[in-house]
Order: sequence, then C-alpha cells, then structure tokens
Amino acid sequence: MDPSDHEKEKIERLRRAMYSRSLSDQLKDKPRHALDLTRATVGEDWVQPEPAASGMTVAPRMIGYTRKILWGFLIASVAFFVCALLFFAYYFTLGAGHTGAASSNIDISISGPPEIAGGETTKLQLVVTNRNTVPLELAELVITYPPGTRPPGTVSDNSPLGSCSGGPEGTSSLNLSVQRICLGTIEPGGKRAGTVSAIFAGVQGTHANVKVELQYHIAGSNAIFVADSGYDVAFGSSSVTVAIDGNTETVSGQPVAFTIDIGSNATAPIKDMLAHVDYPFGFVFTSSEPAPVGDALWSVGDLSPGQHKTIAIRGTLTGEAGDNRVFHITTGTRASSTAAAITTPLSTNTYSLAISQPFLGLAISVNKDTTGSSVVSPGDTVAISLSYQNNLPTVITDAIIVARLSGLTIDGSTVSTADGFYRSTDNTVLWDKTTTNGVLGSLAPGTKGTVSFTFKVPSSAALKNISDPHLDISVNAAGKRLSDTGVPQNLQSVVQQRLKLATDLELNAQALYYANPFVSSGPIPPTAGTETTYALVLTITNTTNALTSGHVTATLPPYVRWIGSHAPSTENLTFNQADGTFIWNVGDIAPGVGTNGIPPRQMAISIGFTPSTSQIGEQPVLVKNIVLSATDGATGIIETKKTTSDVTTNLAQVAKSSPDALVGTDPGFTPDKATVVPAAR
Repeated sequence: MDPSDHEKEKIERLRRAMYSRSLSDQLKDKPRHALDLTRATVGEDWVQPEPAASGMTVAPRMIGYTRKILWGFLIASVAFFVCALLFFAYYFTLGAGHTGAASSNIDISISGPPEIAGGETTKLQLVVTNRNTVPLELAELVITYPPGTRPPGTVSDNSPLGSCSGGPEGTSSLNLSVQRICLGTIEPGGKRAGTVSAIFAGVQGTHANVKVELQYHIAGSNAIFVADSGYDVAFGSSSVTVAIDGNTETVSGQPVAFTIDIGSNATAPIKDMLAHVDYPFGFVFTSSEPAPVGDALWSVGDLSPGQHKTIAIRGTLTGEAGDNRVFHITTGTRASSTAAAITTPLSTNTYSLAISQPFLGLAISVNKDTTGSSVVSPGDTVAISLSYQNNLPTVITDAIIVARLSGLTIDGSTVSTADGFYRSTDNTVLWDKTTTNGVLGSLAPGTKGTVSFTFKVPSSAALKNISDPHLDISVNAAGKRLSDTGVPQNLQSVVQQRLKLATDLELNAQALYYANPFVSSGPIPPTAGTETTYALVLTITNTTNALTSGHVTATLPPYVRWIGSHAPSTENLTFNQADGTFIWNVGDIAPGVGTNGIPPRQMAISIGFTPSTSQIGEQPVLVKNIVLSATDGATGIIETKKTTSDVTTNLAQVAKSSPDALVGTDPGFTPDKATVVPAAR
C-alpha cells in the first residue's frame, strides 16, 4: 500500500472518532515532551570495521606469472613499434625511399585505332612520362603481343624508341612475341614517345590485349621496378574469309560432300595456314582433296593477299530424320612449323546439315524376309524384292533404281529380272522408266511400287577356298524434283543389306570290315548266332565359317554291342547303355576341314553285331538316327545335319547328309557279303 494512502486512512479514522458520540469522550490529550537542544556528534565518513586478515591468506602464485608475461608482451610491442618507426624514418629520409620514384608517378600512354582489321599493319603510339623527382635509370619498355602477331618491322624510322641489342624476343617471319625497347635514363619530368607497328591476327568480333611494361632502376638500388599498362585490341574484321558450299540437307547413310573456300583479306602474306574441321556425331570421313595432314587437320600453306584455296571433304552422315548436325571449321596459324594444332584462330565458321527422310523410301526383302538379317546357303536361289515410295510432297521425275551385288562373285547367267535390266559389266540390276513401261518416269507423292530380281548363290565347291564369305546388296535411287524456286534438284537415296552365307557342313557315316582299324573278327557275310565286329567311322567336313559346340548323336539297335574302343582316343565320346545312345562331343570345327587337302574331323568306333535267325536274308541296321549339330559363328544359326539313311551291313552304302558328298567304300567288300546267312550245319 502506498504510504500516503495509509496516512489518509489514519486521518479518516481520527475524523470519525471526533464526530462520534460514543468515541469522542475517550479521546485524551497526549503528554508533551520538552525539546532537547543537545546536538549529537556524527562523523562525516561511513566506516565499517573490517575483520583482520589472517596471516595465512596470500595471492595465488599464477597471478604473479601472468603479470610478468603481460609486462613482457607490452615491452616487446613498444620496442617493435619504435624500431619500425625508426626504419621508416630512415627509409624516407636517408634511405632509398627518400627518392620518391613510385610507379604511380610514371605514365604509360598507348593510343591506336579503336578497331583493327586482322592481317593489316597497325601502328600504336607509346608515350612514357616520368613524374618522379628522381631519374629512372636503365629503363626498358617491354611489349608483349597476343599470339599470332607478326612483325612488319619493329619500330618506325622516326621514332626515338630503339630496340635493345639482340632484337625482339620470339620474333620470326611467323610471329612477334615480346619486343624490348631501350629508353636509357629518363630524367625527372622527362618524356619518351614513339611508334611501334605489328600485324595482329584474330577472329572478327573478338578482343586481344597488348601488355606494356616499363622496367627501370633507381640510384642506390639493384632492384628492378616495374610500371605497366595495356591496350585492348578489337578486331573489326578477320584476315581470312571462309565460304562453305554444300547441300543443306541429306539422308541418313547417304554420301556427303562439301567444299571449304579459304581466302585472304590481309595486305601481307599469311604464313603456314591451317584448317581444322570438328565433325558432328554420326559423320564418317572417307576422303578429301587435298589429303589431311592430321586428324581432321589440313595444311593450307601460305596465302598471298587476295589468294583463295579450296578443301573438298567427302564422307557419310548417319542419324535420325529431323536431326541437325553441325560442322565447326576453324582456320588459323600455328606457333611453329612443327606444331600439330592451330594456336592462333583467324576465323570460325559452321556448316549445318539437316537429316531428312529419304525422298524415295527403299526397303529390301530377301526371300520375303524384311528383318535385315537374312542367311542364305550355298547353291540357294535367292529372290530379292525392292520396295519404293515417294516421301516428298512433290512429284519425282526420271527415277532410277540400281541394285549392285558385291562380295561373292555371282554367275550372271543365274540373274533374272522381269522388270529390270541386268548389266554384267558391273554386276548391277537397273530399273528406269524404259524397263518399267514408264512407271518410274513420274512418281506422284505417296506412290509405292516394287521391283525384283533373282540369282543363285555359288555352290560349296566354288566357295571352298573363300573364308568368311558374304554378299552385299547396295541399292541406289536417283530422281529429280522442282525446288521452291523452280530450279530442278537431283536427289539420291541409298539402302544396303548384307546377306550372311551359312557354312556347308557335312556328316558321313559308314561301317568298315576289311579296313577296320581295330581289326575285324567274325564271319562276313554275317552269320546268324555269330558276332561280327565292324568299325563305325564318322566323318565331318566344313567349308567357310567356324563352328562351335559341335556334337554328333546316334543310336545302336539292341542286337549291336558297344565294344568301347574308339580312335582317336583324345576325342570325347560317351555311351548310354540304357538306351544305346552315344554322343561324340566334337567341340569347335574349323573352317576348311575336309577341303583343299585339309583332313576332315573323324571318329572310329568299334561295334559288334550278332544276327538273329529272324534276320536271315536281311541287311540289318547297325547304327541309326545319326545327327550332327553345331553353331555357326558367322550367322549365329545352329546348323543341324542328319544323314539321309542309316548305316547297314551293306558296307557299299554310305550314310550321308548330302547326296553330293563323295566318300570311299570299304575295299574288298562286295554287295553279296551284306545279307545275313544261316549258320553252317
């Protein structure tokens, strides 16, 4: 409660008591006290007695150490400040600093044209002013030029600037790198002025920088002091012009050709020019004139003022319809005649090619197969169909379709076409408006059609000396259309397909008695109840392609015994006693085995035959279901060859997978020894 409120409450109670009839009589006067005039003596300061400190209470020892360290640091700082003050006082009064030769008091002024033309001689005016109070001794002006700068001369004749002994550094007939100009001693307030000339090289719209340094000494010092400045060179035009001539669109896979014309804009010869072409993705270089000197790099040589040189480049470009591929062409010079790249570009240009849909869509069908992975066999008759369609919104006139066969040599007498012409001189089939009764003379937009021909693949005998044979079919189409400006344009379209040729794999099986390598036993002709042993010989030949995972399977009848001997013994042979089946794991079969004097793959197996009386008068089967399987490494197809017959006791008959296979017979055997005879009584 506020004290003033308390006082007010006391007064209010007193007032009520005074005016109350019941309480007023109880109020009495309080006795008064006499005022004592005696004055107490009070001190002016407040003093509070402190307890006496114990004699054992002392300051910690670390406080003393810290105090000493702080005093030492303070003394060292004061000493350093005093020494620095004395050093700078000496340097700027009695030492080298009192000279006042500061680089900020040296003016280097460079003036020249705001824009220069590449390949033209450019003059720069240089003015050096010494605003220091001391002379600049042994002063040299060092000018560093941008790469590719060439010297028309070093310094103008009337200039007070003179080149130092030895000439400019890096100066040759090709480039000017650094130029040193001796100025001697420049007195206080002195000025040196002169002109330097150079031929700058650069691409139009780019900038380069000329760096200028003044190197000098001052009296009483061996130090080299430097003041610098610079000049920005802006190229208003290039010293080289480049014009690129070629089609603006092409078809994927179609040959591409374009020319690069390089000319000189300079007033002085340009030495040792190079041109580099950065190919886009999908472009494959085939040839050029002249030939390149490096990877996509051509030597243009020296270009005199106004001279032009041309580079013709050919190749193929692949991509999706609608793609746009850009070639980047850079011309320039190199640092030395041995350098293998452009160091100073003089021009950069681009050449764009749009990949469009073929004007005449072409498709090849081989024996009605359009997958593009057709496989044919030796001796097959192959039917080729070529489909075409006009993909343009305009009419195509005078269309020509040419199919060329390459790789294997095809016998021209086997080529047949109903609507074309076979030209034996270059092994091509041609269709035009004359062979198609005018159909190809004019093709409206969207028009479709088909032309065809047939031929026969060479026989195995003709292919036995050929390794990895293949047959390529290349179809070229040409025609004309009117451009938007009414100018006739020649069009081309190309499609190719490679036909893989399956190898000619052969399997022969025969039984031997007289030529049995295991030596036969038992009677011949075979006699009922008596075992006669034979050798089963399996022979594999292969012509052109390497085969893998080869294996032969065959089955022995219940009356034929598996003796177990086989040769060569290194061959992998297994026999299943339960069902009489055996497997010869041949493995890899090299091309050419069994041809051209190369031995075939062979296996001889010993078997025994015990005729039954029920077989008298018959020529029983000794081995049946003989099958050879292997994977053709060139085509990826699993080749399966099965003998056309089983092996019987008639040893004059050989089980062959091809009726054309030539095999020998068992010497001494005659057909009358094939039939089972009864036992002698």
